[in-house]
Amino acid sequence: MIGSSRLTRPARAATFAAALLMLVGMTTVSTTTHTASAADAPGAATTSDTAQLQQDTLAAAAERTGRYFGAAVAAHKLSDSTYVGILNREFNSVTAENEMKIDALEPQQGQFTYGNADRIVNHAIQQGKDVRGHTLAWHSQQPQWMQNMSGSALRQAMLHHVTQVASYYRGKIHSWDVVNEAFADGNSGARRDSNLQRTGDDWIEAAFRAARAADPNAKLCYNDYNTDNWQHAKTQAVYRMVQDFKSRGVPIDCVGFQAHFNSGNPVPNNYHTTLQNFADLGVDVQITELDIEGSGNSQAEQYRGVTQACLAVTRCTGITVWGIRDSDSWRASGTPLLFDDNGGKKAAYYGVMEALGGDGGTNPPEEPGPGDCTTTYTAGQQWNDRFNGEVRVSGTDNWIVTVTIGSRQQVINTWNATVSWDSSGRVMTARPNGNGNTFGLTILHGGDWAWPSLNCRTA
Repeated sequence: MIGSSRLTRPARAATFAAALLMLVGMTTVSTTTHTASAADAPGAATTSDTAQLQQDTLAAAAERTGRYFGAAVAAHKLSDSTYVGILNREFNSVTAENEMKIDALEPQQGQFTYGNADRIVNHAIQQGKDVRGHTLAWHSQQPQWMQNMSGSALRQAMLHHVTQVASYYRGKIHSWDVVNEAFADGNSGARRDSNLQRTGDDWIEAAFRAARAADPNAKLCYNDYNTDNWQHAKTQAVYRMVQDFKSRGVPIDCVGFQAHFNSGNPVPNNYHTTLQNFADLGVDVQITELDIEGSGNSQAEQYRGVTQACLAVTRCTGITVWGIRDSDSWRASGTPLLFDDNGGKKAAYYGVMEALGGDGGTNPPEEPGPGDCTTTYTAGQQWNDRFNGEVRVSGTDNWIVTVTIGSRQQVINTWNATVSWDSSGRVMTARPNGNGNTFGLTILHGGDWAWPSLNCRTA
C-alpha cells in the first residue's frame, strides 16, 4: 500500500462503455428466462435455482470466470462481526494489510513475530480462502534496525528475512509480493533511490531467487503503483525489468498492479492494454490493492471498467480490493471501497457484479421463445430505508415467480399477485391474481440495496 501523496500522475479520461445499473434515481431492467418442461409442473422444486441465486457473491461470480476476488484484511478487525461476515461471504482471497510487512514480522533483527499475521492466514485457510503474501522486500515500513544498515550487511539481512518468512509460510501462500515499489515516480524510468537499491542493481533478482528457494510452489510477483498507464515511463521501466527477468530465467510469475485511483488519477483508457502487454511476457497479472475514491455512477463505472479489463485478459487471475468497508480504508474520507461504513453494498459493488455477470447486473430484455417464461425487473421509487420494484412476466399468463431477497431485507408490501413465503422469510412465491402479468413489491432494505433475484416458471 502507498501513501495518497504519491498519486500524482496527470488526470486522463477514463472511457468505459455503458453506464451502471442500480443507481439511485435511475430505472433499469433485469431479465431471467426459464424454459418450461415436465419438471415445471405445479409444486416442482426450484431448490437448485434458488441456491445458485443465494450464493452469488463477488467470490462466486469471480470463480465462474476462473478468477479470485480478494480483500486486504487487518488482524484487529477480525473481532468485528460485520467485517468478518462480509469477508467470509464475499471474498475468496485475503491479503494482510500490514501484518506481513517487514517491521511487523521482524521488529528486532533475527527475532520474528508471526502472531497477527498468523491470525489472518489461519482464518483464511479455515474459510477455504487463498492468501497473498504482502510483502517480503520493500524500502518502506522497515524496522529501525534495517533502516540503519547498508551495503552487504543490508543485502544479507534482506535475503535472510525473505528466506525466513517465505519458509515459515511455505505451502500456505498463493502469491508473494516479493518486491514492492522499487521504481521511481516521474518520467525518468529509473529505480527508486532506496537503501536496498544502493546494495546493487541485482537486489530485486536476488530477492526473487531467495523466495523461489524458500517457497517453490508459490507465485512470485513484483508489485507497484502508478504503473496502470501503458504510456508512462514507470510502466515501461517495470515492463523492461520483467522482460529481462523472463529472458534470463529469473523466477518471476506475476506482476501486481496496485490500482489506487482518484479524481486526479482515474483509471486510464489504456488499462486493458497495459495488463495484456505484461501478460504477453508470460506472467500472470493481478490487480492487488484496488480502491477508487468517489461515489455513485462515476465510481461505479470505473470499478466496472477495471473488472472488465481483467476479464478481457486471460492471464489476469484476480482482483483484490484494499479493504472491505469505506471506514476500513487507509483513505476513508474518499469512500473508495465497495461497501459503505455500515457494510451496505454500494453502487460500485453492483458495477463489479454486473461486469462479472453476477446477481445485481442486468441484461437487455429478451424476447421470450415458445414455452419461455421471462421476467423483467424495473427499479421504482426509492427512499432512505426502502425501495419499490416492479416485475413484468412475459411468455405465459400462467406463471410462478420465485423472488429471493437478501438476509437483511424484508418485503413489506406487494400488489397485483398472490404471494406466499417459505420458512426463511427470504423466498417469496408469486402467482397471478387476475390483475395481469405485472406485480410489484416494496422492500425494506436494511442497508442492502440489492435487487431481488427472480426465477420464473410456467405453472
